[in-house]
This record gives sequence, C-alpha cells and structure tokens, in this order.
Amino acid sequence: MFDEKYQFTCVEKFLEYVKYDTQSDDESESFPSTEKQKILSADLAKELKEMGLEDAHMDEWGYVMATLPSNTDKNVDTIAFIAHVDTSPAVTGKDVNPIINKNYQGGDIVLKNDTSRVIKADENPYLQEMIGYDIITTDGTTLLGADNKAGVAEIMDAVNYWLTHPEVKHGTVKICFTPDEEVGRGTEKIDLKKLGAKYAYTVDGSARGEIESETFSADAMVVNFIGKNIHPGFAKNKMVNAIKVAAAFIESLPKEELSPETTEKREGFVHPWIINGNEELTSVKFIIRDFITSKLKDYENIVKDLAEKAVAKFPGAKVEIEIKEQYRNMKEVLDKHPQVEEYALQALKNLNIEPIMNPIRGGTDGSRLSFMGLPTPNIFAGEHSFHSQLEWVAVQDMEIAVKNIIEIAKVWEEKA
Repeated sequence: MFDEKYQFTCVEKFLEYVKYDTQSDDESESFPSTEKQKILSADLAKELKEMGLEDAHMDEWGYVMATLPSNTDKNVDTIAFIAHVDTSPAVTGKDVNPIINKNYQGGDIVLKNDTSRVIKADENPYLQEMIGYDIITTDGTTLLGADNKAGVAEIMDAVNYWLTHPEVKHGTVKICFTPDEEVGRGTEKIDLKKLGAKYAYTVDGSARGEIESETFSADAMVVNFIGKNIHPGFAKNKMVNAIKVAAAFIESLPKEELSPETTEKREGFVHPWIINGNEELTSVKFIIRDFITSKLKDYENIVKDLAEKAVAKFPGAKVEIEIKEQYRNMKEVLDKHPQVEEYALQALKNLNIEPIMNPIRGGTDGSRLSFMGLPTPNIFAGEHSFHSQLEWVAVQDMEIAVKNIIEIAKVWEEKA
C-alpha cells in the first residue's frame, strides 16, 4: 500500500532539471553530442549519492548509473529504470520558464509569453481527462523538456520513496540516465555489463497507463545527387545542377501513401528530413520506418528507383545511396520475455489504471537496448506534445508515474 501521506518531490525536481540546457545536436560527431548534457548528469549523480546510493557516478560518456540494493531475502531479477537527460534539437531548451496552470478547467491554454502559441483542447484530446489537474507548460518561447526530464524526476522521486520507506520490498534496482536519445545515439557507449540489469523500463511515454512494447524498425538513408558545376555565365550544355535533380526526385516521392503526413497507426513511411548541397553535390537524408522489418528493404528500393529515374532526366548526373541500420522493433525481443510486460500490466492493475497498449510510431532507447540483450519496454511519464513549445505534463500524472515505478519493482519482488 502506497503511503498516501508521502510528499512527492518529482515536480520540485522537474522544475529544477528543466532549467538545465541539455539540447543534443544531430549534426555533432562527438559523444555525447553536446558537453552541456553532462552538467545535469553530473549533478544527478551527485544527488543520487547524497540520497544514499553509494555507487552513483557519471562515466566519461555522460551515463549516470546507481544501485538501490535489494531489501528482500528473495532472489529477484535485477531491473533498471532508465530516462534520458537530453532534449530535442528541434526547439531551444535554453532559459526554460515553466509555468504551472493550476486547476485546469478545460479549453485552450494560451502560453504566457507568446500568445500565438496555444495548446488547443481539440488537438489534445487527453486534456479532457485533466479537469482539476495542474498542467505544467512553458511560457511559449522554448520547449519544456518533459521529454524526458519528467521521467528523470519521477525516477529520482521513486528512489526517494524507496529510501524513506524501507518496508516496501524490492529486489536490486538499477538507475540509469543516458545522453543523446533524441539524436538516436543514446545507447552508443553504454556499458550494460557495468549496469548489471537483466531487464529494464524506459520511463519516457505519454498518457497515463501506456506500456509500449513495440516500436518501428528504422533505417537511415542518404541519397547523394552528383552534378557538374561550372560558372553559370558559361553553363549552357555543360552544367548539371544537382539541386534540380534532387528537386525532381523529391517531387516524385509518394504523397498519398508512405508519407508521414498521410499515414497513421501501423502504416510505415519514407521521410526526407534534411536536404543540403549545391550544384555539384546535393544530399537528401531520409528516415525509413515500418513495424515489419522486412518492409524497410521494399521502401528503400522504391526510393532508389525514384532516385534513378530522376537522374535519368538529367544526362550526366549520378546518384549514390547510403543505408544505415538505426534500430529494430523491440517486440521481436520482448515477445521472448513476456514477464517484462506482464509485470508492468500487473502494476497498473494494482493501481487501478487502465492499460494503454499502443505501438510507438518511433523508437526509444529500449529498441536498441532490447537487441543488445536488455529487454526494455517503455512506460508512461505523462509527457505530451514532444519537441515543441506546446509541450506539457500534468503534476498528477507525474505523481502517478512515480507510484507506477515503485509498483513495478514491488511486483517483481512478489513474483520472485
């Protein structure tokens, strides 16, 4: 039974953590992609140590790890709770000014310092369940960073609860905070042997009750168009403009299908997200996504065929294509370890929370971790409208997320 007199610390911690600018950089080749992420990570390691987790530390790559020792005589599998400290490169995370909109009574939420930014109720159906709740937003000039500092704060609060309530039985629990999740590199340098967990949960989901055990499979694809450059004053019958080849190619991409703008649910897509170059060389970067891994090759062949057809219209042009595996649908691994999802479902049942089982139209650190040998579904943190100035999280959802983390560890102990 959860101590209903417990004074949650997650909101206080969250309001502190969002003040750190931890934006990652998808153009950087260093790791982590920005050194500023390590400022928060170092402070989290220090905070965990001060709370009593003696082995808490940040390693050279910016990973924070700590151990909550078991307090039961049972042989319980070691589990980890994981969140990431970085925020999206899409919107600035500097000088975040969080605002608590107390006792929300419905309708749109107009953001304080940019009234053109409005969290619209008809675009956020989950707000209908937030009547009477306290909604944390930004002032409209930055993102909030609930993705994933809400998860960080919730895990930290759960640790505080365990340490102040030793009567709550649990096995060994590992805490891990990662950098660079937003740029797809969150597990690049992680030492799973040192982490020492057998199973894990990322606390990086949205609506209360979400358990996400299926993600897209994903590849990155770069299409390089090679032209012939010459001074434009002397270019007749000589220049082959790679920019125009790329433009013809982009115009030929599917519009009514295989596009993020026209797909939903279990439909995959090809998505050009960065283009840069000049007359000599123009590159188009794609992300390729589907829940069925084998379909990625089909989509890549479609893109390749369209690129070759575009080049054929511009004699003298060439195309080169690079494909890199990003992550795979973690369901392929989690299906072999059904207890990880079953115990999370039991925790929700114990808390009288209706489970929401949705596939993720994206990926998490759990996607890669699962294939690295650490089966890791994703559980809710209360985050909404990620990667934008319209991001928000409810105080009460954060507190319920803390309860859920504690309950999951309790279920693992009971089932051992």
